Parts: sequence; structure tokens; C-alpha cells
Amino acid sequence: MNLSLRQTLLFLILFLGCFSTAHADPVEITEWKVPWDNTRPRDPFVGPQGRVWFCGQKGGYLAYLDPVSGNFKKYELGRGAGPHNLIVDQNGFVWFAGNRNGYIGKLDPNSGDIVRYPIPDKEASDPHTLVFDSQGDIWFTVQQGNFVGKLMTETGEVKLVKVTTPHARPYGIVMDSKDRPWIALFGTNKLATVNPETFVLKEYELPNPASRPRRLAITSDKKIWYVDYSEGLLGSFDPKTLKFQQRPLPAGENAYPYAMAVDDQDNLWMVETGEMPNRLIGFNPSSGKFFSTTEIPSGAGSVRHMVFHKPTRKLWFGADTNTIGRAKIQ
Repeated sequence: MNLSLRQTLLFLILFLGCFSTAHADPVEITEWKVPWDNTRPRDPFVGPQGRVWFCGQKGGYLAYLDPVSGNFKKYELGRGAGPHNLIVDQNGFVWFAGNRNGYIGKLDPNSGDIVRYPIPDKEASDPHTLVFDSQGDIWFTVQQGNFVGKLMTETGEVKLVKVTTPHARPYGIVMDSKDRPWIALFGTNKLATVNPETFVLKEYELPNPASRPRRLAITSDKKIWYVDYSEGLLGSFDPKTLKFQQRPLPAGENAYPYAMAVDDQDNLWMVETGEMPNRLIGFNPSSGKFFSTTEIPSGAGSVRHMVFHKPTRKLWFGADTNTIGRAKIQ
């Protein structure tokens, strides 16, 4: 088939446009090597003083990075803590999941003192991921125990909700504007939410039985977004219409998407951990396009959790290459 010059130019423009959509606008990534080797630094969170706190999951510590000086400081947690995730409140107290010792802890960085809040049910001994609600209380997942919990931070009271589906592996958790937690049930093809007044849990089944949602984010239109680790998909769920939408990530079935976050412009960011080096992917829900692909310099191994810091418009993540990373987005 013979093409006119105009048709040929149009074809090239469309072709190059598709190519640039997949690879355009790489973001600036900086990584800091954590000085304690092979300790799996993970789940960073920016505190009120600009310190970037993180867990040393294999090293049994909490620590922070001062990104200005590059200095680190460590707080030992004692034997067998297995800290998995942390969040920092407005007063600078660091709340963390003692994943192997069955408690949620609160660290005072000034004194180094730690208050421990035991999980009251032995079956719920592995608190996994924590998130604040609007009142400063903490909702959390319990992966192997198959619970969702809430810690009242003023009183220390813990309430637990058993997940209906056996072996559902509650994993990622986010809060919506009505103070309802949404949970990715990684052991099955379901999302769940809990009524904060009645503590009744409700599950929603994804279209594909093979799907395994792992991390979540919520956009301003109230949609719940998830990364499907097993199928290499980015999905959304509309709680109003109860409809799901899914699309393949750039790496397709090889993507194994894990960490996920949403920025202040409703762009979604996720990490393809099936690619080596891992790749940070940007997606715009309004256009329905993936607009950014950036390789993580250290390779990352696996980026497990990621947060967006609105005041500085930066993403923070930990990597299995023993680094803490920062992605400066546009």
C-alpha cells in the first residue's frame, strides 16, 4: 500500500506520540544509602520537622533521615519487634506496627521512650499497615490474623473486626472522606470497608477471580484505586455505582505492581516491581493515560510502600536495596 507524504507524516506523529506517552517526563529520583546493612528500610513517612522516618524491618529499629544533611539516627526497638510500618502524628510521635510482637507502639523521639499497645486477641498478633483517621485515631490491617483494627490513641483501646473471607490477608489500607477505612484483601480478589460507627465490614469482589489487590489510593472523585499484583493491572472501584474499571500497566503481566500513592493533582503513582530495575509509573485518571516511566537508580529490588508529601510535592519510598528514595514530581 502506497502512502502519501501527508499520511506518512501523520502516521509518524501518531507513532511517536504513543511512544512518548509511555516514556515521557521521567521524574527526578534521589536515593540515600541506609548505613545499617541488610535491614530492609521501608515505609517512610515525613514528620513535622521534615525528618523522614522509616522502619528497619529486619534490623528491629526505627530511624529517620534528615534529607538536608543526609544524616541518619536510629532507635532500637528490642528483640523480635519486626517493625513493618509507621506513621507520624502532628506532635511528632511515631506510631509503628510491631509486626512480630503483637503490638502497636508509640515512640517519643525526644526521650526515646516507647509506649506499647498490645493487640487484645492473640489471633491478631501481626499488625501490618497503619493509617490515621481525621480524629487522629489509627486504623490498621492484620494480614495473617485476618483482621482490621482500630486503636483509639487517647485511651489505648483497640477494637478488632474479623474479615469475613478466610485467609483474605488484609494488606493496604486508606481512609476516605467519611472516615471509612478501605482495605485491599491481598489473599483474594476483594476490597473491603468498615463502617466506623457500627464496625460492620463489607466486601466487594473484583471482576477477575485471579486478581490480588495489594495497595490502595483514593482520588478526589471518591474512587478507590488499587494495583493488582498478580495480574499487572491498575484498577478502580466506584462506591456509588459499584462498578470496576481495569487497565494493564505498561509492563503488563510482568509488572507486579506494589507500592502506590496519589498526589495533590489526582495523579496516581505506582511501582512495577517485576521490572529490574523497578519502575515508577505515573497515571492520569482524567486522560486515562500512563504519562511517566522512571527507572529507580538503585534497582530497588522491591518498593513495598510509598507516600506523597503534599507540602514539598515529593514521593518517598524504601527499597530492598537498603535505600530510602525520594521522587520529585512535576
